[in-house]
Amino acid sequence: MTDVTDIPDAPLPDRLARAITLAGPMPVSQFMAAANAHYYATHEAIGAGGDFVTAPEISQMFGELIGLWCADLWDRAGRPEAAWVELGPGRGTLAADARRAMAKAGFAPPVHFVETSPRLRELQAAAVPDATFHDSVDSLPTTQALIVVANEFFDALPIRQLIRRGAREQGGGWHERLVACQDTLFLPIAGKPVPPEVLPEPLRDAPAGSVLEISPASVTVMTALAGRIVAQGGAMLAIDYGYEGPALGDTLQAVRGHGFANPFDTPGTVDLSAHVDFTTLAAAAQGAGAVAWGPITQRDLLGGLGIDTRATALARATPDKSEAILADRARLMSDMGTLFRALAVTRADWPVPAAFGA
Repeated sequence: MTDVTDIPDAPLPDRLARAITLAGPMPVSQFMAAANAHYYATHEAIGAGGDFVTAPEISQMFGELIGLWCADLWDRAGRPEAAWVELGPGRGTLAADARRAMAKAGFAPPVHFVETSPRLRELQAAAVPDATFHDSVDSLPTTQALIVVANEFFDALPIRQLIRRGAREQGGGWHERLVACQDTLFLPIAGKPVPPEVLPEPLRDAPAGSVLEISPASVTVMTALAGRIVAQGGAMLAIDYGYEGPALGDTLQAVRGHGFANPFDTPGTVDLSAHVDFTTLAAAAQGAGAVAWGPITQRDLLGGLGIDTRATALARATPDKSEAILADRARLMSDMGTLFRALAVTRADWPVPAAFGA
């Protein structure tokens, strides 16, 4: 398969089109990876002036409560030497708010960001000037416990899509979904068949047209981090929109200007994401020897961490902003509160994470 990065500098749709012309249709995962890498390197993605808003941008309460979750777990684990890590830190807002809350609780660890976009690194460095940057989890510290936060990180990792085309005896069965191109018009097509053994048994005989999504990239990241947590101590909190699989459905989506767009239209100009299979993430962590907690809803997480108490205190301290504070609290806890889920991962000898207990 031709690597689109090897093609001379040109608009991304042209480079992708040429790669497909030279080597044939490409997997959805490769298309998504190339599109998102270009998008995050060239666009102001997050915030009112961007294409979407994340929970930390809605209210400082989100980052503060996540910071207190980390500090509480570190404290109950015996206050080991630890590093605080965020995967895909956005504009650095969550980290700045979390760090402020952690410091008040006596936890002031070094901050490490896993981020590949130069554009976002500039924003993150402005928010947390002493953060250390990493291109991947491989270069994270090896001699300290790692306390890792991943908010809306896994949804942007590339996914494979498999599509059912009817009965196998009629040339159907499951096929890898590929992206073809006519001029610069991109469209998904069914590629070569895949053996049914790669699918969960309950889904193998799904109706024609069914789509199954898997994210090997997510499993790789989770397995690596869980292995580090087992070896070094620590914990991870992953928050994202998703489900408990296995499940069928095409969740690949694009966002532009706070609205949905065609994910195959003008790649590199829209944010591509897909719902996260938390069952698979938990299984990857457990396979590496870690303990997985949840998933629970974002509503249960923030409620268990005391968002109502924090919202009341903020509203009382700034009466002129009380209405906006309560509206922000409602936004985090209503539709977002049920769509988004949280998964915690710890080493076996670490305490039960706050909000995840029975």
